[in-house]
Amino acid sequence: MKLQKVGPQTYYVEGLAALGSPANQNFISNAGFVVARDGVVVIDSLGSPALAQRLMEQIARVTNKPVTHVLVTHYHADHIYGLQTFKAKGVQILAHRAALEYLNSETALQRLEASRTDLAPWVDAQTRLVKSDRWLDGPATLELAGTRFVIEPVGPSHTPEDLAIYVPSEGVLFAGDLIFNGRLPFVGKANSAQWIGALDRLLTFDAKAVVPGHGAASTDARKDIGVIRDYLGYLRKSMGQATQDMLPFEEAYKATDWSAFEHMPMFQFANRMNAYNTFLLMEQEGMKKP
Repeated sequence: MKLQKVGPQTYYVEGLAALGSPANQNFISNAGFVVARDGVVVIDSLGSPALAQRLMEQIARVTNKPVTHVLVTHYHADHIYGLQTFKAKGVQILAHRAALEYLNSETALQRLEASRTDLAPWVDAQTRLVKSDRWLDGPATLELAGTRFVIEPVGPSHTPEDLAIYVPSEGVLFAGDLIFNGRLPFVGKANSAQWIGALDRLLTFDAKAVVPGHGAASTDARKDIGVIRDYLGYLRKSMGQATQDMLPFEEAYKATDWSAFEHMPMFQFANRMNAYNTFLLMEQEGMKKP
């Protein structure tokens, strides 16, 4: 875990382009923090309590100010299993209210139970899901620890509760998993049409640096966002055409030219699932058309 500076008082750590495992402690996502006037504001908490503790140790190397807030971009496991470490220190957690849908679902409980085996000992019986202390319902400009944060809901995209977090004084935008930089995204059950629109919204911020949920920070947001937009658009076009032609998924997947993306890290792990979920999404969208 290595700190990287992206603003005068803003840092982040970059997770591995890999699947979560005991060997990497589930360190597969990014987290960042801003040293504000009166404390430290953290964005996301990483994928295990131990990782969150390591992040707090990294913060202590930069400043002796206390961590006062954690802003959660979304509630996927690799971004929130560290929340309990911050909660134990009395840190206030903020997230979008739409995350309650996931937190109250059987899926969240099953994922945690599986992780207690698959990611042991870093995720274990003591690891728990932590709810936000303050739920946000819409756009907000908040002064946290004496620094202004512009918080923009951009879901349902990657998740229903996606938040983009902009720090004007730093010129830094935290984009969460709307951006996977330098690797293939995990689409899951995303609303890819909304996701593409949300990427355009990110470009309206006057950001000198954009910290993605995965991969290196971007100083050329238009270019790096374009890669994600092109991939999502290609998934929708190819799988949408397949559903219109009534092709079975297996046949459609084999017939699709993936050469523009197969060189990207995580392609072999994520692309087939991304295509299948997009295939199902395009079927649903097709059924809604008159």
